[in-house]
Amino acid sequence: MTKILIGADIGGSHIACMGVDPIGNIISDIFKIRKEVDSKASSEIILSGWSEALARLINLMGKENLGGIGFAMPGPFDYPAGIAWFQGVQKYDSLFGINVRRELQARLELDESVPVRFLNDATSFAIGEAWTGKAAGFHKNMAITLGTGFGSAFIEDGIPVESGPEVPAYGCVYHLPFGNSIADDNFSTRWFLGRYKEITGQDIAGVKELSELAAGYRLQEAGSTPNAHNRHAASGIFDEFGANMGKFLAPWLLKFSAECLTIGGNISNSYFLFEKPFSLELRKQGCNIPVFISELGELAGIAGAARLCDDSFYLRLPFISDK
Repeated sequence: MTKILIGADIGGSHIACMGVDPIGNIISDIFKIRKEVDSKASSEIILSGWSEALARLINLMGKENLGGIGFAMPGPFDYPAGIAWFQGVQKYDSLFGINVRRELQARLELDESVPVRFLNDATSFAIGEAWTGKAAGFHKNMAITLGTGFGSAFIEDGIPVESGPEVPAYGCVYHLPFGNSIADDNFSTRWFLGRYKEITGQDIAGVKELSELAAGYRLQEAGSTPNAHNRHAASGIFDEFGANMGKFLAPWLLKFSAECLTIGGNISNSYFLFEKPFSLELRKQGCNIPVFISELGELAGIAGAARLCDDSFYLRLPFISDK
């Protein structure tokens, strides 16, 4: 039997892991485990939660069929070494300085020949989309994730590009200046919530609630109801977001000669609300490429992480080949 690769997506409050075959097909939902994990808990609780979910999946697959485990992991993290450096990021801080690879190998009783590898979650998402998603078949593409943070990756023939004149260092754009701050402050959940509070003086729970207000306005449900002002404000906020993101991304898409852009993350669910101003701004700057909203979602990160277990792929990654 062909070995099954496990892709594991580490979120802020969970682990999702699933079996993937070496050609990129997600195995049946039978081979999928999702477990809530408190990211602010002790290292023992976190590592036990991760290893428990993985052990359940390995038992379902059969340990003899395991070809390796790849993790889509947020940072700060030493990905080649498998060491966590979370500190002051409000999640997984208790893992600071711990060799996660060694801990999981021991807890899962894995032979050292079974690879356990790690990569940034946004990069894993981009790899998964280029491997088995809408970006498959494109020579050069960019992928972004919109959520609590602003993730990005530049991909050429399936491999992340993290240096050179065409991309920012490590393929990251979150820290680059935009407006009076940085991109991460303008293209993330906190911007939406802060902008709504600035305009209306009111708090809102999240982008999902804001999108419902905006959608209501555009369906002309606002009328003269007491909520009309808030709905109008919400609609304008999405317009502003789309135009700003187009202004920011277009120069990088052009510089990299990207052939498509893939958008993931929770905020991508509201793309219909900012698509028009975003596309208009891209075209204004001469960037006429297809924009895809990820259909794989979390599965893209899982597939990209699983691919780390393929030596022929892994050894081509920038942080490996540069050594």
